[in-house]
Amino acid sequence: MRVRLILPLLLVAFLALAMARPIDHDESQYVAAAVLSAKGLLPYRDYAYLQTPLQPLLMAPIAALAGAWVWPALRLVNALLGWLAVVGVYVAARRSGAGERAALIAALGLAACDILLFSAAMARNDALPAALLAGAMVAMAGRPTRGNGVLPGLLLSGAAAAKISYALPAAAVGLWMLWRRKQVGWAAVGALLPVVLVAWLCWLASADALFGVLTFPAKAPAEFYADRPWKLSLAAKAVDTLKFLALGPALLAVVAAWRGRALAGPWSWLALVGVVAALLPEPTWRQYWLPALPPLFVMAALAIERRPPNRAMRLAAIPFVVAGLAPSFVALVTGGGMIAAMWERAAIGEAIGARGTVATLSPQFVADPDPRFAAGPFAFRIRRFLSPEDEAARRIVTPRTLAAQFAARPPGAILIGGEGKWTSGTDGADAPLEAWARSNGWRRVPLASRRFRLWVP
Repeated sequence: MRVRLILPLLLVAFLALAMARPIDHDESQYVAAAVLSAKGLLPYRDYAYLQTPLQPLLMAPIAALAGAWVWPALRLVNALLGWLAVVGVYVAARRSGAGERAALIAALGLAACDILLFSAAMARNDALPAALLAGAMVAMAGRPTRGNGVLPGLLLSGAAAAKISYALPAAAVGLWMLWRRKQVGWAAVGALLPVVLVAWLCWLASADALFGVLTFPAKAPAEFYADRPWKLSLAAKAVDTLKFLALGPALLAVVAAWRGRALAGPWSWLALVGVVAALLPEPTWRQYWLPALPPLFVMAALAIERRPPNRAMRLAAIPFVVAGLAPSFVALVTGGGMIAAMWERAAIGEAIGARGTVATLSPQFVADPDPRFAAGPFAFRIRRFLSPEDEAARRIVTPRTLAAQFAARPPGAILIGGEGKWTSGTDGADAPLEAWARSNGWRRVPLASRRFRLWVP
């Protein structure tokens, strides 16, 4: 009864947080990709996408149905997916031998981590693979049936098709099943569908897929942080890691798993490769730690069942849980997340009318984004590692190719103001767009917004 009451209330909290959390410029490419895919365009072939491709394809029907409300709709879907990851941890822990109380404590511990709360409240590609990973864990913890053999392969392959860092957990599970000789053939059959989908999209535009999935994440950080090399140092990675894990009871889950000797089995493999997946990118951001958390909290549930936490651990949990919930609590209290964003979006849409595609580093604010700006501010700030010819071939625009590409095919309008510190971005990043509009005699259209400026021919 306790579980049937707490988990639905948790879903309501996740949905409310998704509407209240401040907007982030990271959401730009995911909203734009879903909108463009809903119009029939494909990632890599028709627009630059800087991740593996499953997310926009799955979200395209939602974008088509939601219309102007696509952004909050995607946030709500991600909140549901984040909640499913929590439920998956509870069910996997129960199937692995944990009691109801221990499994619920572990699931709520995951729900109290800012790593998950941030990922579930944003229109990004973090909650989908986390939910797929948790679903795979539920299947792995079940009886050895044909379905429980196919599902881990299908879900983990799907997770990797949504976010490349989940390829390591998928490989770890495959190796574990091979080592234990547990239905590895059925797992391979399950993995086939996402693999074929990704292979087909890569075959359609192999150079573009290579750029989005491997070249950009490998080279862009060093270029962007050239004036702040300390951000890519091991010391910064260590500090950021401790900070992100301390915003919630993740560190306590490690202590509990060690204390309860719950480090055997596939969960320890999954958690370990999740840690590796988090540490490989430069720099390491909080959402990168999400692959490690579901198996870690299943281990914590098993440990709690075997050796309940003592008074010192129960007291220590309080500040960690408070720290994990604090950013979300602030967001809920201050509000203004999606409400303010949709007000801005409505004002922008009214001013744009039927002018055609819009060039902007904030494509989440417009209904018809120019596909060359589908990657938001991230591809636009490339300075060195692509030639002008390669930029045009990859269907992106940067300041140095702006004039040539707009001369060949100008957009219908240019929107300025959505990329800045107020969206966790960089002030002035879209200044080259506005400078081009001024120098080419475009006029500024009155807009009921203090943040945005709209330019038209």
